[in-house]
Amino acid sequence: MEVIGVVHLPRLPYVDVRVDFDLNALLERVLREVSILEELGYDGVIIENYGDSPYPKRVRDPLALSVMAVVVREAVKSTRMRVGVNVLRNSGREAYAIAVATGARFIRVNALTETIVSDSGIIEPEAPRLRALRYNYKGVEVYADILVKHAGSLTLLAESLPGKARGGETEVLREIVADAVERGGADKIVVTGYRTGEAPDPEFVRKIREVSPRPLILGSGATPENIGIYKKHVDGVIVGSFIRAGGRAGNPLDEERARAFIRAARG
Repeated sequence: MEVIGVVHLPRLPYVDVRVDFDLNALLERVLREVSILEELGYDGVIIENYGDSPYPKRVRDPLALSVMAVVVREAVKSTRMRVGVNVLRNSGREAYAIAVATGARFIRVNALTETIVSDSGIIEPEAPRLRALRYNYKGVEVYADILVKHAGSLTLLAESLPGKARGGETEVLREIVADAVERGGADKIVVTGYRTGEAPDPEFVRKIREVSPRPLILGSGATPENIGIYKKHVDGVIVGSFIRAGGRAGNPLDEERARAFIRAARG
């Protein structure tokens, strides 16, 4: 099973939002966390701009994207692990461009083929914006969330309307997954709970497993206590909150919690 840790970046500097920022200190922290995860036996790491909330629909700011690219590039150079990029809220095109420029191996996209209603507003699918980049610069995998956390899916609503739905919940999930894979080109499907740090219903995960032709990744809520429940349904796990101090997203990496998780995941 693929085990991927998450490095939560603090708030990035933006052209119109000044923050106290020290690039060297940030790099030192990130590379230290990447090194710890590699030494513990993690397979990969996602670099994520978690500290930028409330998140814009997409990040276009040149300063923020430049800093993100520098951090990702240094992480790639420092490790043998697979490095991924997630630019919140749904900046898949920007994340893919950073991956191409830095050598990162994959990106995570919150809404690849779904239209979602979120705290950032209505977010449209990212797949059409990725089309040219993916055609011209191959080799970066796309991990696609379905029914992503902190959002409601308008696609789910549409698929469930009378006269449109061709069956029960399983068939609706089949349609959503099929769109992500066949029309969006998802390499892996990510399933989450309702909020950051919350685990999805195991039965819900099992149903997605049944209809997904691509590897399935647990994207939130994983702990040493529950990972055994999910292991028979998923091909990988992304863990962010549990491995941070106090089990809270955005806090510094807690090496003992990270060690406890990888032991449970491998056990």
